Amino acid sequence: MAARFRLMRRKSAAERKPKLLVHKAIHKVRRKSVEQMLEPCETMRNVLERLREEGVAMGVVSNGLGRGYGHDVLDTFGLRKYFNTTVFREDVARGKPWPDSLLVALKTIGRDLRSSDVIWYIGDQRKDIAAAQAASALLGRQIRPFALGARAALGAVEARLSPSQIMWSAADFERAVSSTFDNEPQHVALIRPLPAPLL
Repeated sequence: MAARFRLMRRKSAAERKPKLLVHKAIHKVRRKSVEQMLEPCETMRNVLERLREEGVAMGVVSNGLGRGYGHDVLDTFGLRKYFNTTVFREDVARGKPWPDSLLVALKTIGRDLRSSDVIWYIGDQRKDIAAAQAASALLGRQIRPFALGARAALGAVEARLSPSQIMWSAADFERAVSSTFDNEPQHVALIRPLPAPLL
């Protein structure tokens, strides 16, 4: 019985973080630099610049590793200046769809949340939509998830979000942000009141 308990205990300890260990191993053997693997999207850079100009506090929340990848991406492409906080997979016990990373980002965004704030969460995966809804329930205030791309759109449809919360491309996102700050009447209700933290 003691041997069985030890085996069961070892098995459960080994099952805790296999995904994170594999993730770390992949990043250690990666031979290409981030410049060779990625090409920045200028449309998204324009969106980030516009949001920064409007005073929107922003953060990065990623299930990817920060050390060895995420931080390299932010530094290499000059993106760090847009974000008040970054939360990567190694910064929390559980990644998305659990709400942990979103809650940490909101606590470390650099200011207290105000009752007039609207919290947007832009995600490109189904688990992003689920994480935003779970964080909203725990926080006791609405976090508005927006789906960017087909994978997240599936999560948005499953969650019965408004079609206005689904964007198919970076250009759609840019149009939504522009119309919000340019006060076009047909889109203003989408994200009122502003400014808001954006994760």
